[in-house]
Amino acid sequence: MSVYCCIQVRRAVLAALLAVGCLIVWTDARAQKTQADGSGLSPEEQIVISVYKHASPGVVHITSTAVAYDVFFNPVPQKGAGSGFVVDDRGYILTNNHVVEEADSLEVTLPDKSKVPAKLIGRDPSNDLAVIKIAVPKEKLFPLKMGNSDALQVGQMAIAIGNPFGLDRTVTRGVVSSVGRTLRSESGRQIRGVIQTDAPINPGNSGGPLLNSRGEVIGINSAIYTPSGGSVGIGFAIPMNTAKRLLPQLIAKGRVSHPWLGIAGLDITPEITSALKLPVRQGIVVMQVSPKGPVDRAGIRGSTRKVRIGNMLVGVGGDIIVAVDGRKVISIDDLTAFLDGERKAGDQVKIELLRDGRPLTVSVRLGELPEA
Repeated sequence: MSVYCCIQVRRAVLAALLAVGCLIVWTDARAQKTQADGSGLSPEEQIVISVYKHASPGVVHITSTAVAYDVFFNPVPQKGAGSGFVVDDRGYILTNNHVVEEADSLEVTLPDKSKVPAKLIGRDPSNDLAVIKIAVPKEKLFPLKMGNSDALQVGQMAIAIGNPFGLDRTVTRGVVSSVGRTLRSESGRQIRGVIQTDAPINPGNSGGPLLNSRGEVIGINSAIYTPSGGSVGIGFAIPMNTAKRLLPQLIAKGRVSHPWLGIAGLDITPEITSALKLPVRQGIVVMQVSPKGPVDRAGIRGSTRKVRIGNMLVGVGGDIIVAVDGRKVISIDDLTAFLDGERKAGDQVKIELLRDGRPLTVSVRLGELPEA
């Protein structure tokens, strides 16, 4: 072996020994730091414990009761359960719409095990959010701090507190797995900006808070993807900034005003363009218009006949929407996202469309999405 190679080997061995020594020193220093505080806990464990101590008193257990009828038409109460959290000292509690939907009565269990009736204040099925209220002394309320979900980074700590399977104020920990997901609500509209987390979420967690390492609420746990019925590490939370934006309307009006055109349409894809021999490769084929709805009053036309494309029966012959206020339209979800984010009910918009292959611009005053 050459002198050069021997020198290189010695340097490599020395570097390895130094690295091991540094690791031993770092590990020893960390152990000494952990022992110094007398807890024997890692920094991560201390964060979770601290967040739980400060946030869990603000998390409540919600029981909903709906009355169904058996085959003999006898009333049979049916109960459901979920979670929620206190947002202010007036007794307002934020939760999911699907936790309280169709409930005839609501009951909240507080951390001290006391049970109090709750009143439904407002709900927004399009974003799976609802607000309920309880009447208790302020000293029994522990409002949670609302964080900024727009500032989330993939990989940061995520802590869920809720009542899975009725087990009060259970804590689980994970990370923010992704941001900007879309989730389809029970109303059929897309919820945008959804947070994905691997913090275990199970039935009963719905409506509970997802928190960051500072104990701030960053999301409202809403759904899981699961082939088994239990957590597989893919959970979804409504972003806190969405809830903060809609909360004043839910409290003041009991609902959220969403802009509405009143159409049912077919997203244009290359396959649709080819099958129907359309003059454009993107946009929306208007299949149906709601009678006396905004686009109906503006004269926009729906389909005149139906054709089969593969295993689909679709309406054709209607107008083709290609742009709104100069913004190109790709799909129904794209159009809904633009209107929800940039326009409000009562606004006037200019819709660019094709009718029998000829361009046409129509002015439409947006309506308000009717309640289901």
